[in-house]
Amino acid sequence: MMEEMNMKNALKYIAFAAVIAFGASSCSKFLNRPSEDSYTTALFYKNDAQLEQGINYLYNSPWYDIIRFYIYGSETMCGNVYQGQNAYSTLTVNGTDQDLKNMAYSLWAVNAQCNTVIRNIQASDSPDITWETYQRCIGEVLAWKAMTYFLLVRTFGDVPIIHDNTETIKEASYNDVVKVQKADVYEYIIMTLEKAMELLPKNAYIGKLNRIDYYAAEALLAKVYLTKAGVSGSLNAADLERARDYAKDVILNSGRTLTPKYSDIFRMTPAQFQQTGEQLFTWHWQCKQETWTSQNSIQCDVGLVGFDENGNLWGDWKGPSVDLQDLFGVSATENPQNRVNTDDRRQATMMMFGDQYDYFWSDRGGFDFYRFFYDDSYCPGGLSANASSKSFGCGSGANYAKHIYGDVADHVAAFGYPSFGMYNQLPTHILRLGDIYLVYAEAAYLTGDSATALEYVNKVRARAHAPLYSSIDIDDIWKERRLELALEGDNWYDFVRRSYYDVQGCIDDLLAQRRSTWSGLDAVYKTFVTDEQGNYAGPGARPWDASAVTYDPSGDLTDVKASMFTIPFPTEDVVMNPNVASDAEAVHVDVRTEYSYDF
Repeated sequence: MMEEMNMKNALKYIAFAAVIAFGASSCSKFLNRPSEDSYTTALFYKNDAQLEQGINYLYNSPWYDIIRFYIYGSETMCGNVYQGQNAYSTLTVNGTDQDLKNMAYSLWAVNAQCNTVIRNIQASDSPDITWETYQRCIGEVLAWKAMTYFLLVRTFGDVPIIHDNTETIKEASYNDVVKVQKADVYEYIIMTLEKAMELLPKNAYIGKLNRIDYYAAEALLAKVYLTKAGVSGSLNAADLERARDYAKDVILNSGRTLTPKYSDIFRMTPAQFQQTGEQLFTWHWQCKQETWTSQNSIQCDVGLVGFDENGNLWGDWKGPSVDLQDLFGVSATENPQNRVNTDDRRQATMMMFGDQYDYFWSDRGGFDFYRFFYDDSYCPGGLSANASSKSFGCGSGANYAKHIYGDVADHVAAFGYPSFGMYNQLPTHILRLGDIYLVYAEAAYLTGDSATALEYVNKVRARAHAPLYSSIDIDDIWKERRLELALEGDNWYDFVRRSYYDVQGCIDDLLAQRRSTWSGLDAVYKTFVTDEQGNYAGPGARPWDASAVTYDPSGDLTDVKASMFTIPFPTEDVVMNPNVASDAEAVHVDVRTEYSYDF
């Protein structure tokens, strides 16, 4: 869990990094950069350890403000999450939305940090910095920069390329930058990853530090090529072949394997998620330093009130959608004693009435989702409250299981120190090997190799103890990506990339989803586990009768347009620079002529 990523010696660097969240009023947010006169990196980077410490924060702090959009904003748009009727559920997010603005500014902040850190590394001339560490650190930074642009282009479509914030500001051209055509942005990402791969070592971090290495960058490159393949409006065979070949190399030669138990991917201890190297790009959060933005606070947004002792949870009302439950073949309206889970990923992704978890509340024998809502004696005195006085959780009939770490004792058992307030250290994986298996399967299928596609989809399903396919088509692969990656911030971007060449198929899929709620669940659940006096008596206390439960379709989509797969820039950016407005023309740039990485 990157214990070696001790940030104490880099606190000054992190402090000035916060400047980018605000920026100068005369510059668009995407041009913000760290203040270079508040800290002299030449005096800091004296050896390999200090150089590594100088980039550690790129694995957490600058990404913090993307979380709400990434984890449940985009997940609501793709139909995986219900969070009420809002702009995300209706695909009408605009440039004034606060979570969108935070996400956009966070991404431009990461890009600015990466550009500046590269300059600062190049400025370090200490003889105690080895060439290997110098190259590796720049390679890691470039890989994060590529990930940043990959998120930007899939969210906003055409975007400016800010190759060097210092040069742009020096030239006073910050209010004149224009959007670059997304095909060229993808080429810029590819160029950036190719350079990163030149600099990064192979097999350097499996089971050790879990930093980005050559194969992590190559995995991202495979996914970029799969996405880029359709950007012209039809699938490009050469791009699909590159996606297939890069993914295959990662799978066969990286030394990484799928984590044997699916739920362990999202747990905290090294023995659970680290040893196989499944994670490729991960936000490695910290909470020991009490440094705001270095921590994971996702549980606060998606966790049940009373789930931990810290009193900062407000996620009861949002949760996995009815449509996602349909995809897993389960329903909130069925008697949980008769529920058949044919896929381990279901319970590891979403909590449903009747579920029990041995890895949550492990100090008390596990977490019981029957008792949590309806047994007033279940939550011991240390917890701030349980939900027994309220109706059952989310109206969809499910709550988050991914991104949840448990209670304070679970955190102590994993890390040796407690979570507190809005701080925990559960890592967030944003690219992992299970995804690359499915990238390989899709690229293989689209290049005519259905046998390989079937093999690798079945490898993913076998890990989850799901029934194996005997044959496969592209819809099966599409479904598998949702099942494997649900709630991990990626499925909306599958819709985006498919919309490049099959927008009507995307529209049809979204219109067919059940994105709304059930009416009457709480009464059924409470009756099932309580006696006539309303006291908790356990499942089956009274007969199960869900005949009065109805689905409310009012929250389902009724109109989806092609334009909805591209989100507008924040309004403030457009006001300062009309060149980034939705209707502004994007320019073609020969990125390999215009830009270079001379190191």
